[in-house]
Amino acid sequence: MAKPRTSWVCQVCGRKSPRPMGRCPGCGEWNTMVEVVEERPRAAPAVISGSEPRPLAEIEAEGLERLPLSMGEFSRVLGGGLVPGSLVLVGGEPGIGKSTLLLQVSDLVARTTGRPVLYVSGEESARQIKMRARRLGLEVEGGFVLTETNLEAIFHHADRLEPVMTVVDSIQTVTSGELTSAAGSISQVREAAARFQWWAKSSGATVFLVGHVTKEGAIAGPKVLEHIVDTVLYLEGDPFHAYRLLRSTKNRFGATSEVGVFEMREEGLVEVANPSEAFLAERMVNAPGSAIAVTVEGTRPLLVEVQALTSHTSFGHPRRTANGVDFNRLLLIVAVLSRRVGLRLYDQDVFVNVVGGLRIDEPAADLAVAAAIGSSVHGKPLAADVVLVGEVGLSGEVRAVSQMEARLREAAKLGFRRCILPRTVRRARLQVPEGLELVPVRSVAEAVEKALVL
Repeated sequence: MAKPRTSWVCQVCGRKSPRPMGRCPGCGEWNTMVEVVEERPRAAPAVISGSEPRPLAEIEAEGLERLPLSMGEFSRVLGGGLVPGSLVLVGGEPGIGKSTLLLQVSDLVARTTGRPVLYVSGEESARQIKMRARRLGLEVEGGFVLTETNLEAIFHHADRLEPVMTVVDSIQTVTSGELTSAAGSISQVREAAARFQWWAKSSGATVFLVGHVTKEGAIAGPKVLEHIVDTVLYLEGDPFHAYRLLRSTKNRFGATSEVGVFEMREEGLVEVANPSEAFLAERMVNAPGSAIAVTVEGTRPLLVEVQALTSHTSFGHPRRTANGVDFNRLLLIVAVLSRRVGLRLYDQDVFVNVVGGLRIDEPAADLAVAAAIGSSVHGKPLAADVVLVGEVGLSGEVRAVSQMEARLREAAKLGFRRCILPRTVRRARLQVPEGLELVPVRSVAEAVEKALVL
């Protein structure tokens, strides 16, 4: 049997203390503290819901009735369209275009379905939203704007309006009257997200939550926020470039790591139908230090230009600068080129840049980075019709990567004629596009040598 919990209470002023004291700290009287047994509140009886466990084999898998949208890049990231009753979290840097994108989607959904769409703003006035819609050329017929931060008031208006889609901009500004903490606190964000999840599932409306991000780029608030929602989208991009990438890091209704490419224009975010061609449009062929990598973002292959520049350092420690690639990955490739290939890089500053403001995280671009650095060191350009695919190991070997057929098809579609790839790839099982020649290599040294000769 558990020992009852006790506390010490002053008989004069009622001051409580977790331990016995000779003098009350409240009123200053002596020998007035008395031990009192605290009664624990009785636990509420368990409520048995009407649900019963069912055999998995007997459950019928009902198809998701998605709402298709004419904005193909946005539908692609969601997995094929809007899912009724889903909760989607959209994050991104300030000014990257989150509100612009969701206002465009609101207009599109309202025109497609003919049903009302509710835009809840806790940071902007209704007049500011109207000015943005007019600047983008949107009428948003059937769109409603609510400038409110109280959670209960939002649900009151939403239940009366019955929208097919609701946008909350942003979740950090919403507060519940049942909690006393400030807006944006962990408890407020968690409670608001859980309530919106329940409302989305019960009403069948699609709810978009805009989330702030920290200085490190992660969504602000508790990590449970990303666990509650069905889909997490990040709008990425360089503010000094026109291209924006909408990336899904979680999706319960589709593939993760899908990417939609948009271009920021005066009329808003415009989808880019052929991202690879757009990223290579300003490429200067036959320039030393330029290589073409074939990366895969989700299920989409992308061709990007990797540029490298080496110059003699004026300091004791040479600089290593990476823009668009992981800095530690660049250090690894430089070390392999110095040790395994024999390139003299100990007195060279090395700069690597991915054109277009993109960021490449997968190791399949290692070979293109290595070839670009080697091309800059030797001062010789790579052939204009060559792409490179492969991961670089510490022993100087070139390792195979996944989804090779999709990469080859994308390279052939854009007119490339040769592809340097790992020798370990089983070419007999590949469906090589017509007109594309495969150049297998075993090591980085062999890859750099063949890339400069081709």
